[in-house]
Amino acid sequence: MVDMFKDEDTEQFFQLVHMFQRSALLHMGMIPDQEGNMMFNLGEAKAGIDLLRMLQSKTSGNLTDQEERMLKGIVSELQLQFLKAPTRQRNIESDAAQSETIREAFANPKSGPVEDLSPSEESEE
Repeated sequence: MVDMFKDEDTEQFFQLVHMFQRSALLHMGMIPDQEGNMMFNLGEAKAGIDLLRMLQSKTSGNLTDQEERMLKGIVSELQLQFLKAPTRQRNIESDAAQSETIREAFANPKSGPVEDLSPSEESEE
C-alpha cells in the first residue's frame, strides 16, 4: 500500500483519512471493537464522515486525481453505509434478542418458551 503514495505526506494524509474511516465504520457497527463487540453511535459516525467531507473540501485542488478519487470513494461509501446503519442495528439487536431467548430456553427449560408439537385431539380421530 505504501507504493501507491507518492510521498510521506500523502501517506500520512491517508493514514488520517483511514483513522476517521475506521472510526465511522466502528460506530456504524461494521467492524467490531477491540473486544469483538459491535457498537452503534451514529452521532460519532456522522462526525467522522463530516470531518472527512471537510478534509475533502479543504484539500480540493491540492490532491492528485487518484488521491481525490480515493477520498471521494471513501466518503461516498461511508455515506451509503451510514444510511444502512439503522437497519443493520435493528437486525443485530433482533438477532441478539433471539439468541438470548434460545439460550434462556436451554438454560431454564421449565421457564423458557414452549412450542407444543403434540398432535391435537381433533387430529387423532
